[in-house]
Amino acid sequence: MQVKRFFAADMRQAMKLVRDELGADAAIIGNRRIAGGVELTAALDYTPQALAPRVPNMELEDELRKTASRIVSAQAELSMRGDSDATTNRQLFAGLPLTAAEPLVEPTFKEPPRPAAPAPAAAVDPRVFDSMRFELNGLRELLEVQLGSLAWTQLQGSKPQQANLWRRLQRIGLSGPLSRDLLALTTEIQEPRQAWRMLLAHLARMIATPEIEPLEEGGVIAMVGPAGMGKTTTLAKLAARYVLKYGAQNIALVSMDSYRIGAQEQLKTLGRILNVPVTHVDPGQSLANALDPLLRKRVVLIDTAGLQASDPALRMQLESLAGRGIKSKNYLVLATTSQKQVLTAAYHSYKRCGLAGCILTKLDETASLGEVLSLAISHELPVAYLTDGPRIPDDLHLPRRHQLVSRAVSVQMQEEPSEEAMADMFADLYHNPAKRVG
Repeated sequence: MQVKRFFAADMRQAMKLVRDELGADAAIIGNRRIAGGVELTAALDYTPQALAPRVPNMELEDELRKTASRIVSAQAELSMRGDSDATTNRQLFAGLPLTAAEPLVEPTFKEPPRPAAPAPAAAVDPRVFDSMRFELNGLRELLEVQLGSLAWTQLQGSKPQQANLWRRLQRIGLSGPLSRDLLALTTEIQEPRQAWRMLLAHLARMIATPEIEPLEEGGVIAMVGPAGMGKTTTLAKLAARYVLKYGAQNIALVSMDSYRIGAQEQLKTLGRILNVPVTHVDPGQSLANALDPLLRKRVVLIDTAGLQASDPALRMQLESLAGRGIKSKNYLVLATTSQKQVLTAAYHSYKRCGLAGCILTKLDETASLGEVLSLAISHELPVAYLTDGPRIPDDLHLPRRHQLVSRAVSVQMQEEPSEEAMADMFADLYHNPAKRVG
């Protein structure tokens, strides 16, 4: 048997290493948590070589026979002693006379011992529960991987046309649950091209957009999101768009970013170019008091700091934006070049301030739009604006749903997704029983 250990960040990556190294016939015989990930022990059976002929050891066999003879003799002697003691006990309880060598002993009656109080249960180390929880989670992930692979194999055999549509949706980058919902709407269509066109039409209808452009609606508009998403550049494009259309009299800029070097100077420069007033809000300063003299402006654009989710300053910033006296419309700025995990973490970090929608940036640099569209659709975030270049304000656009879907198709992956990727995607659908596919 060939046994090998594999180290990875999570169970799914470790399983992929096992498949690549030992193949699909490998058996998982152990898993445990280590610093920075998991350790997986896998084994692969192989044909053993013929064993060498056994050479008898006469001295050892003689010694074994002598030992066995001694054990038999000892057992017989113990049996004879047991019979003698049993005879004496029978005479005593039957009232038979005892021999002179056996003095009479008056029987004494003692109070039976009281049962001991049960010992208090020992405290269980929480680390034991953590270890058990990790083992169960590891087993669940293994089962999900196996079920996903089995479901994908069965789908290819029973419904090859639907399997082909699954592959095409994965090339766009759409999530598994969204792909499942789209395919459920086209189960009755048999012609492949018509089914694909209907899938894209349903996808376009799922993308929400504001009925009124945020700048036209006016009010306090805040750009929120992690660092590097393009908040300040987007704010500059929005301000220039408004100034070119309505002038600089009814717009003001506010900066809450006192953490990034040069952030305030960048906004000051923009204000001088557009002839727009700029207000800076330091940490701990009341945002409501800073906005009070600006409320007569038709539009107030706020640039926020991109902070880590664990930073206490982020919580204070989001609470300020969510204050009752602010009434700001907060738009999550998402770079389409970001990974799915980064986009998901950004949404969960900033949703506490109340999101009016999202703004998609860097469309000219992205290699996939499916991830960000899946996030916007699944969390019902209207797409307010699109940006696809550095020019101010020329590269700021209002979203058109069918054009956005066409762009997502045009930048899709050229290669077909691997069988492992499809199986992993189906495994994700097994996290929730309601997400089964078939």
